[in-house]
This record gives sequence, C-alpha cells and structure tokens, in this order.
Amino acid sequence: MKNNFLKSTIKICLPIFLAAVAINFSRGQDQGEIQIEKPIVIVGSVKPIPVSLDGFSGEVESVLKFDLYVQGFSFVSPDAAQYQISGSDSGNVIGRVSDKFARKEILSRSYTGASLRREAHAFADDIVQAITGKPGIAQLRGSTAKIAFKAQSPSGNGEIYVSDFDGGNPQAVTHDNAIVAAPAWVPGRLALFYTSYQPGNPDIFYHNLSTGQRRIVAGYSGLNTAAAVSPAGLKVAMILSKSGSPNVWVCNADGTDLKKLTSSEEDSSPCWSPDGQWICFATKIAERRVLAKVPAGGGAVQRISTREALNPTEPDWSPDGKWIAFTRQAGEFDICVVPADGSADPVVLVAGEDPSWAPNSRTLVFTRRAGGRYMLSVLDVFTKQVKDIARISGNDSQPSWAK
Repeated sequence: MKNNFLKSTIKICLPIFLAAVAINFSRGQDQGEIQIEKPIVIVGSVKPIPVSLDGFSGEVESVLKFDLYVQGFSFVSPDAAQYQISGSDSGNVIGRVSDKFARKEILSRSYTGASLRREAHAFADDIVQAITGKPGIAQLRGSTAKIAFKAQSPSGNGEIYVSDFDGGNPQAVTHDNAIVAAPAWVPGRLALFYTSYQPGNPDIFYHNLSTGQRRIVAGYSGLNTAAAVSPAGLKVAMILSKSGSPNVWVCNADGTDLKKLTSSEEDSSPCWSPDGQWICFATKIAERRVLAKVPAGGGAVQRISTREALNPTEPDWSPDGKWIAFTRQAGEFDICVVPADGSADPVVLVAGEDPSWAPNSRTLVFTRRAGGRYMLSVLDVFTKQVKDIARISGNDSQPSWAK
C-alpha cells in the first residue's frame, strides 16, 4: 500500500500518561448538587459516558450512535444511563436530553430546514456540548464535517475522494486514473493539496473544490509529495527530492518562495504545530527513524522525544497543541499518541496507520486493514472506541480531517 518514496513505513511506540478529565458525580445530601472531580487517567482507559437512546430509528438513530460513540459515549438501558436521550424523527428531528443524577432536562431542541441526516448530526453536536461543555465534531462551518482520502482500485491506480467524516456522501475529487496520494485540507477552505502521477511524475496539485480549479504547485524533477498546509493557510510544507534525498521544504501556498528546511538522509510526513511555528516530521538520525521538528522559518532540527519508542512515522499534531499521533510498526502497524513536549511515553491505541486529528483533539480518523484490504475507521483516543466507515473502493487510506 505504501510507496517507499511517498511514505516511510517504519513505525514504533510505548505507553503514555495523558491528562484527561474523568467526571465523577455525587449528589449533595439536601440540594442534589453535582460535585465534579478531575483525576488524572490513562489514555485508552477512560470509561465512556453512559447514555440511553429512545424514539429514533433508521438513519437518524445510526447517525446519533456513530457520532456519540466516537466521542466517548456508550449506549445502555435507561436504568443504567446517566443521560437519557429521547425524541422523534418523524418529518424533522426533535431531541431532548435529561440528566438523571441532576434530575433535570439539559437540552430540548427541534431541527428544521435540512435533511434528517444533517439534523441528526446537529443534534449530536448539541448533545456533546450540553453534556461535556465542548463542541462536537459532526459539523464544521455550517455543514457536515469532511474528510479527504485516497481510494485505490485493485489495479493500483486511484482517486482522491471527499466524504462526510462518517463516510456519508462520498464524491470523487479527481478523475486521473493514476497513482494518487496524501490529500491535505487547506484550513478554513473547501480546497485540497494532494499528489498525483497523472502528469507522468509525482506532482503536488492545489485543487479548489468550489470552482473545480486545480494547478500544479510543485512539479520538480523527482518526488513531490506529502503537502501539509499551515494553520493560517499561507504556507505549505512538503517532501521534495529535487536536491537528491527526500527532504522537508516550505513555500507560499501558490508555490513561490521555495525554501529547503532539512538535509537529513530521509524525511517524510511533515505536519504543522497549531501555532504555525514548527513543522514536525519523521526522519532518520544515525540510521534510526525518529520524530523531529524544525522552525517553520528555518533553523536547527530538534528531536521530539518518544522515549524508547523506535522508528515512529506519519505524525499529526493535535489542534490543541498537546498531542502528536503517529504510526508505529512492530510486525503490524499501530496508532500511537505521545505528548508533543515528550513529557511522557507514547501509548499504543489500536492497530492501524495514517492518523489524522479531528478538530476536538480527541478523535482520530485512520486506516486499518480488514479482510486483506484497507478501510477507514474513526477512533476516540480516550476510550479506544472505534467505528468503521463504509469502504468506497478496493482500498481506502491516507485520510485527512478538515479543520
């Protein structure tokens, strides 16, 4: 699945302590007040929030279960649930959420003016906000959140696709009938960068999905791949081999002002820190693959500690700046997470590769192998709950979550 030039496939890691919020509720003796404790917990061991679901059917029920499950909720009987979600989906979605411990309704809303699917996504986001106080992941800038990915046919050629984050409404972006790779969103815009062999060479394209306009941004001799757009959308980091070995380069979003940042033996998979100051990437130092970072404007390369975790690759920096997800290889590929400051060891979450963070910095979309082929899945980092996305083609891989 992985071309040696397009991606490095050597990847490894160990356990990590992450600070996450676990909420324990106890009621005051007289007034029924809720007291909240926030202990330190281990990533992957957080218990999901128990909820019950009643009154919904078909697509609405499926959407609600998918959206909530990959954000740390589990579905139980009403007697076992802390939060009871109820409503109807006859014509439009009407939803309510009651907190059994607090003995009060915390959300009541009706949704109109969109498809039942869109309304269900909106209700799911409101549920997450009402219960956790944090935004949900189902909607982004007024529409359902999107992912881009590579869909590859058995012949080896493929196309870049875009779909809703749960796999709904898939649409082909390219029609190149060629090897394609590494789609990356422009933050805040309906636009992508990706690599295509359609011109006869692996070139990086910019593609405006609203207008259909696309152009080559990097078409140098040799490899042009792994474009990663800065948080402000003004700069692009990429892997070019125009000077010999694959190295990290950076340029303006239109391809001008190209600058080489590294001179390592073999670099791959650049990603940006959310403040736009650093570019993280995988590289080789003393013949060992490691994670490193370099100032976006140029400067000394610094290793990112993964303790005894050997040969990490495919890093992706969380939007809140706290974590770096990456892939390891230890016989098989695994998804790992490490603090961005290297303050603790990595944790292995699930089997898979190609991790990409959602805007909430707790959910990942990634690639996993199933039945001899590749498909996309969505993972809640703290509970390890996973939902699969329906396969579009023979192999779906290299997802990128729009932000």
